[in-house]
Amino acid sequence: MLDAADFGRNPHGGEFGEYGRCQVRFGKAKKGSPPKRRGVLTVSGWTPDVLDEWFTEVRPLFGADNNPAAWPSERGLRIGCQRINSRFIAYRKALGLHDGLDFHSFRRSYVTHLIEDGWDPRFVQEQVGHEHASTTSIYTCVSSDFRTRTLRRHLDSTIAAALQTQTGRQA
Repeated sequence: MLDAADFGRNPHGGEFGEYGRCQVRFGKAKKGSPPKRRGVLTVSGWTPDVLDEWFTEVRPLFGADNNPAAWPSERGLRIGCQRINSRFIAYRKALGLHDGLDFHSFRRSYVTHLIEDGWDPRFVQEQVGHEHASTTSIYTCVSSDFRTRTLRRHLDSTIAAALQTQTGRQA
């Protein structure tokens, strides 16, 4: 449900230009509540280039001059979630990927990559619009390599602190 006008500058991230922030107006809400609104900040350096290419080179090919939708459909105002998911499933099958992979997997992947790249968990929670950190943790599926590196880093710092304490006592 994003419109082209939902993208804009982030005054604290000028390097992202016109694509530093995305205003989500129709986020998932609690039952009986209106859609949840939030701003999502651009975090990856490649994002502005991809969005600029889409909005300046590809989207105009749809003849979408009077269409506000960021991702217009050739048959209607905007491409629907069902259509996106059905295309994703077709591509997944053609590539022989696991059946458990769905379009929502990109959201889980986004959360996981942010956590693995060292972003603050509270920032990640805000980015994806979760009220509770426990919900965000469900989305996080860190790799065994990340777990190994994290364990090694903490063990090394614990050992270094213990050796420092021991060296201090001997002096």
